[in-house]
Amino acid sequence: MTVNQPIFRDLHADDPEPETTQIESLCMNCHANGITRLLLTKIPFYKEVVIMSFSCNECGYENNEIQSGGQLPEKGVEITLRVETQNDLNRQVVKSDYASINIIELDFEIPAKTQKGEVTTVESILERSISGLEHGQFLRKVENIELAEQIGEFLNKLRKLKDVDTPFTIVLKDISGNSFIENPNAPCKDTQCTVKHFRRTKEDDHELGIFTKNEIDVRENEGLLHSIQEEEFTLEDLEGEVLQFPTNCNNCGTPCETNMKLTKVVIMATVCDACGNRTNEVKSGTGIEQHGVRIEIDVATKEDLCRDLLKSETCDLSIPQLELEVGPNAIGGRFTTVEGLLIAIKDQLKENIFRDSQSQDRKDRLETFLGKFDEIVDGKMTVTLVLDDPAGNSYIQSLRDDDKPDERLKITTYERTFSQNEELGLNDMKTENYNTDV
Repeated sequence: MTVNQPIFRDLHADDPEPETTQIESLCMNCHANGITRLLLTKIPFYKEVVIMSFSCNECGYENNEIQSGGQLPEKGVEITLRVETQNDLNRQVVKSDYASINIIELDFEIPAKTQKGEVTTVESILERSISGLEHGQFLRKVENIELAEQIGEFLNKLRKLKDVDTPFTIVLKDISGNSFIENPNAPCKDTQCTVKHFRRTKEDDHELGIFTKNEIDVRENEGLLHSIQEEEFTLEDLEGEVLQFPTNCNNCGTPCETNMKLTKVVIMATVCDACGNRTNEVKSGTGIEQHGVRIEIDVATKEDLCRDLLKSETCDLSIPQLELEVGPNAIGGRFTTVEGLLIAIKDQLKENIFRDSQSQDRKDRLETFLGKFDEIVDGKMTVTLVLDDPAGNSYIQSLRDDDKPDERLKITTYERTFSQNEELGLNDMKTENYNTDV
């Protein structure tokens, strides 16, 4: 009997079938036939990737490339890293074809789509830049001495960056959202690196091959697509049914089905038969509130751990005592308890951290960090759990039934910034379209 295997599997030495695919391909160097090998795997703290390796037996030419194998993110990403020590040069960098790299202090930019996607390091980016500029210097010294001298001076500046005598800033901007710079302090906050997500422009979408329905000839899809007309199903009909739609497992990429229940919130559950992964997610069904909300709860007793909690998919989470910050997309939307959320965070960190190859000292430090979650659940450590939701769709239960305030629960609303409105896609919307039930 054939057993379903995950599409994106973890790499380990005992895997009898590493899922490597070989394809005969044309060598772009000598135009003979070579072999391309494809491997689908996962990078911890990042996502699913396709690793490609080409080799030609005729001329010996070799080429390696990496491409994202997961779903295209909804937003682009801009990562700003302040390089201050030699250790920062060793940070791993995953860059896609659409990533541009800018070194601020030198006003030096590597445009997007001039290099293939790859897994590299900060130092290797500098080395490749130096190697690229050095190519042709001998010819320039003959044809244009002044230009050769200018490039030579700039090369010296690039080489000095490798000594890190003075800090410098590197900015990686990727409209596809498929680039990443390693955080050596994970799961703690990276104080030298900031990550900003932005909405793509129409031109960016077209560059990635994304088009709106109005830009596609719908007649090509006749018979393939069927939209639900208003008269076919009422809201009451939809709320009374468990809907199913095909999707891919977020853990291994295998096709599976998601069950969805529509109430005041949208509840979705996915089970993968290939890898056994189970996910539950809750999305708001009431729109975006007029104000953002920040909720702080002091977790000190067993009653605090049992509080009901709703975390939306737009909500940032942090625990100051652990120096832990979790982005809105890390664990998605959830309706659970405070204890359930803490356990979910711990499980996700543990699953990702210990797949990576690290020194024993670092693994011990991470294990100590994860042990603090057990101390919180056992009541041996008091922490403050902070939910910051610019959409205003998150909630933590109060233990007071009367009108008196809950001493350990603090809820404040705030006006969103322009950038927060931009991330929520509200800058082009009118205020009256918001949900005003605050």
